[in-house]
Amino acid sequence: MSDRRANLVEVFSSIQGEGLLVGLRQIFIRFHGCNLKCNYCDTEFVTVPFSCRLEGTPGRGDFLEVTNPVSLERVISHLDGWQRGWPGIHHSISITGGEPLLSHEMLMEWLPELRRILPIYLETNGVLPSALAPIIEMLDHISMDIKLPSTSGCTDLWEKHEQFLRLAAQKDVYVKIVAGHETEDWEIQRAGETVAAVDRGIPFIIQPVTLKNGQIGVSAIRMLEFQEVACRYLANVRVIPQTHKFAGLL
Repeated sequence: MSDRRANLVEVFSSIQGEGLLVGLRQIFIRFHGCNLKCNYCDTEFVTVPFSCRLEGTPGRGDFLEVTNPVSLERVISHLDGWQRGWPGIHHSISITGGEPLLSHEMLMEWLPELRRILPIYLETNGVLPSALAPIIEMLDHISMDIKLPSTSGCTDLWEKHEQFLRLAAQKDVYVKIVAGHETEDWEIQRAGETVAAVDRGIPFIIQPVTLKNGQIGVSAIRMLEFQEVACRYLANVRVIPQTHKFAGLL
């Protein structure tokens, strides 16, 4: 086994609160670093954390501090212990961030070993197709964002998103957008057209933005209107909020 090391933020067990796998238990491995700075992001990725929070007992919040960078061997040993002690509780391993594809060279080493334990679910902002290509055969599920300018503050990503999705469509992929009260219909239209250009059957998740106070930052009527616009282009449109936020989960 390789003893390659990566800068991690945390490793923990929880319920997936977003997208198509909502409600399923996963092991989350959060990699440090992101290439975007979205307005709604509540995580600081500029400074490499001195240590990684490693949950001792799955789902119990009894975190240990492990000095970064963390070795693959340490993570595999820990997760193997979870599998022996709590067999069958986890559906998959969520590789998340930040943007985990910034660590794609490391993931080429890590994913074969992690996939031996459970299927791999990648959460990504969907703008790094060249980083996805070398590892796509090691993935089982892809949760891809399309960043709307109104909520993310990011612009001119449409072509990168389409390039990424054309590659990601080789796997079980769905697309997620975060929409708020400031979101305009043209953004939903452009996102729908982007997905439809690849495959109109790809699941499309409209996720209402969650405010810092835990409330949903868009009215019920606007959520329905967003869904109506998206359905002009796509066959599988759903509105799913961040369920883990109001359930009090990580």
